[in-house]
Amino acid sequence: MSEGGEMVTPAADDRVVSLSSVPATPHQRTIVLAVASLLLVAFALTAPFAQVQLPPFVSFNPVVESIVFVNDLVTAILLFAQYAIARSRAILALAIGYLYAALIVVPHILSFPGAFTGLLAAGSQTSAWLYYFWSAGLPTAVILYALLADADHTGRAPVRSAQSVISWSVVLVICLVSGITWLTTAGERFLPVLVSDNRYSNITVYVANPLAILISAVAFTLLWLRRRSVLDYWLWLAMLSLILNYVVAAFLATQRYSLGFYASRGYTLVTSVTVLALLLKEMTSLYTRLARSNLMLERERSNKLMNIEATAAAIAHEVKQPLTAMVINAKAGLSILEKEPSNVEEIRETLSDIADDGRRAGETLDGIRALFRTASQREELVDINELALEVLHSMRGQLSDQGVVALPELTSAVPPVRANRGQLREVIFNLAQNAVEAMSTTERSRVLRLITKRGDRDTIIVAVQDSGPGIGSDRLGETFEAFVTTKSQGMGLGLAISRMIIERHGGQLSAHSDGKNGAIFQFVLPIRPMDPQADSAARRSAEDEA
Repeated sequence: MSEGGEMVTPAADDRVVSLSSVPATPHQRTIVLAVASLLLVAFALTAPFAQVQLPPFVSFNPVVESIVFVNDLVTAILLFAQYAIARSRAILALAIGYLYAALIVVPHILSFPGAFTGLLAAGSQTSAWLYYFWSAGLPTAVILYALLADADHTGRAPVRSAQSVISWSVVLVICLVSGITWLTTAGERFLPVLVSDNRYSNITVYVANPLAILISAVAFTLLWLRRRSVLDYWLWLAMLSLILNYVVAAFLATQRYSLGFYASRGYTLVTSVTVLALLLKEMTSLYTRLARSNLMLERERSNKLMNIEATAAAIAHEVKQPLTAMVINAKAGLSILEKEPSNVEEIRETLSDIADDGRRAGETLDGIRALFRTASQREELVDINELALEVLHSMRGQLSDQGVVALPELTSAVPPVRANRGQLREVIFNLAQNAVEAMSTTERSRVLRLITKRGDRDTIIVAVQDSGPGIGSDRLGETFEAFVTTKSQGMGLGLAISRMIIERHGGQLSAHSDGKNGAIFQFVLPIRPMDPQADSAARRSAEDEA
């Protein structure tokens, strides 16, 4: 809002909310053409019998026009609301046209012969003249819409407040309708005769109707030449219905209460309903999109918070393992020092394990950082068998404490794979760690099998099998979901992160269990050749970040 209460000109992007700017979809065009075809079929069926006289239902016309009044008034309100948002002069012209069409229906109903005689002090020609003044309003507004629609995209939007423009528009329309009503009632004797004894005069048939058809045809043609937006198509349909109305009234039905007279009122009703149906449909769609957008924004916000929580939990989960190993090895070293005499070789081996655990903690942090960023991660040729033995070596203390026998079944024919070494080691470590923990409550022999073998289609398979109680079929499907765990101290992230790592490497991680005889977790990785350029770029990226 600028000084003096004037509205700031909206940006060009804001105009997309206007129906005059929304392109028509093929489905919408098909619907419009289908309705147009139905109107033409109805016209063809009605035309031969248009002059057939039917019983004069005087209440029929007021009922139809009451519906038209409500439809046009609601349409005008919705179009004014569109103008307040989009500040489109084309939409404003259309809103004024529909408001005019709604308001002028009121005196026409009150002056229609036999309906509300005496309420408006109307003459015999008042109703007919009001009808043609009424009929000329909407096509004129459509012509202005078609001429102004393109100007809205190239020129500046009005800077005056929308409320002021709408208020003055309503006042001017009321004054115009009041003036026309006064002219056709008080000045009715000065106007030519349009209807005599319920029959249309020559001036109606050869002047008024052709002129009305000409104005509607101009609007129809301009919309057909333009036909860019969804509103263009529906207004084109409304003008087609209005032209058919005039053709029936001008050349086929020469008097009131004929089949053509009733049919023409049907076309009038279609003309009135067309744009209102479009506006209601588009407003419903707009509200639906708005509700979905708000839901997506809330979901995105929740996802960002979840990502932060997941990242923090992943760091805590992955780093805790090497740190725990460091503590265990440090305690083991202290125990060795307390012995007499101290075994220097064991102390050296323990310190070497602590150093390896520290290095593994650093690589774990690098792996997690690479996992949660979009840039390409550093990869190298990794010997899976060597990595599997390294994991078993780092877990030897835990395996011994838990009474687990590790049986590596490594196939020598397994070729190296292109992968992030730290991330892949964490996957194998997580699977082995889970297997050991799964066997902590079993009374049977505790055996951990770590299997590597060649798969089909240039893939390798790494499997970790335990002899624990297994996983029930009801829980097998949610095994890899984040924050889902059966451990009292667990976070439920290890398997979720492991699956993410394997999928980032183009592989697949799966679990199998009959719920009785242990479980098998295995992942399949593709054997990909090294790309020297990609590897060099990844190394430079890692060095720059370091």
